[in-house]
Amino acid sequence: MEALGDAFVGEMVFVVLGASGDLAKKKTFPALFTLFRQGHLPKDIHIVGYARTKMDDEEFKKRATSYIKPPKNKEHEAEFEKALAGFKDILSYVSGPYDEDSGYQGLEKHLREIEDKRGKGEKRNRIFYMALPPSVFTEAAAGLKKNNYSTEGGNRLIVEKPFGKDLESCREMMSALKAEWSESETYRIDHYLGKEMVKNLLVLRFGNIVLDAVLNKFAVSNVQITFKEPFGTEGRGGYFDEFGIIRDVCQNHLLQALSVLTMERPVSFSAEDIRDEKVKVLRAIPPIKPQDTLLGQYVAADGKPGYLDDDTVPKGSTCPTFAALTLFINNPRWEGVPFIMKAGKALNEGKVEIRVQFKDVTSGIFTDIARDELVIRIQPDEAVYLKLNSKLPGLITKAVPTELNLNYAERFTDVEVPQAYEALILDAIKGDRSNFVRDDELDVAWKIFTPILHWIDGVDGGEKPKPEPYPYGSRGPADSAAFSARYGYRRTDEGAYTWPVTSVAANL
Repeated sequence: MEALGDAFVGEMVFVVLGASGDLAKKKTFPALFTLFRQGHLPKDIHIVGYARTKMDDEEFKKRATSYIKPPKNKEHEAEFEKALAGFKDILSYVSGPYDEDSGYQGLEKHLREIEDKRGKGEKRNRIFYMALPPSVFTEAAAGLKKNNYSTEGGNRLIVEKPFGKDLESCREMMSALKAEWSESETYRIDHYLGKEMVKNLLVLRFGNIVLDAVLNKFAVSNVQITFKEPFGTEGRGGYFDEFGIIRDVCQNHLLQALSVLTMERPVSFSAEDIRDEKVKVLRAIPPIKPQDTLLGQYVAADGKPGYLDDDTVPKGSTCPTFAALTLFINNPRWEGVPFIMKAGKALNEGKVEIRVQFKDVTSGIFTDIARDELVIRIQPDEAVYLKLNSKLPGLITKAVPTELNLNYAERFTDVEVPQAYEALILDAIKGDRSNFVRDDELDVAWKIFTPILHWIDGVDGGEKPKPEPYPYGSRGPADSAAFSARYGYRRTDEGAYTWPVTSVAANL
């Protein structure tokens, strides 16, 4: 069932550009260490960090491993320390600019020294991971192609989001990348595609006839895809204000989850067959309309600062920190079913989930009973649960909502759920592109969101819509529940069912 790819085996150099940045330190290097520790990396691999920051190898190794957490079980400490020492042995660093050939030439000299020291292998494969701000994407890609492209093996370029700010800027960026790197060499990361529960959607959909049979317009009333963070911008508001919650979360992460949930059965598990079906369903989604949108911005509450209290945020900014959007899919399976996306910062809890709410029971035997729901909790505590009505034990017949619950931590006690970056980096090494974003997929995604983003940004000279204020730590804007209800969502009576409340650390 694994997608087939052209795996890099034997000698390989993995270059991390932006190696001194937060993304590399918090995500990339810890993921590489876990893969190294578990024996998933090629035997003859060397990892090179490249950034503008001047430091020696020892300082780099210290920084690159600063977010690697030791095991909770003390029995594994000795093995962990041995693995960490081995990991540091394959790390080295080169300092240089992103906009000058001299930097990449210095990098090339270092790469050749590493490869020559290891002897003449059959192939000298290189992967370049760009953990960089978008402002230097294109010049870095061009510099790598000109100076560091291996002629003795394969080359792959891993690119992190954001991929532009709208359709036009995305096309400009992709055009510049394509001028240097082929589509088959380019791996665009949306780390949500590496999350275990998003990858599990394919199996849930097409490996269970009972689920696939009811995921359609005849049985489904509405679908909610929710992203909630319990913290605000925390001093990073200046960067966030440039993009907003829709670009940050909805246009990429949540849309990817939606496409995997709703696509038709692929011909095979090959990367192209899977991505073909995702593109088909995305093409059936018309642009989002202003009337199908609710925007919010958090304000100070309970001692927590509001968005505009962040010194890095422009004064009077109308950038939304919360958005509720309703999308429709104009195809035979999903026509008429509303898909409600909700994403926000500084909310009452931290979670990401997909909630499929089914239609009411039509028979007159029961009155006023809860709707069935299929809930896929992506994080935290990965789980799938099916809410069903069951008889309350006793002498009278009364239906109450219950749940069939598959909690990953409880069911798979001996299996460690891989982190998204671990899965995606390993996929890139294997040449499996099924969990990376294709160029036409990006294009159609921006077509869906660009009109609403231009309306919010006042691009066409119109007045920018003002977001509805909501208190830090609340459920969001006061109109949020009414917004969902407008599209048919019905919340179970609070007295009849205990809703799971979740929370997650600040690394969603």
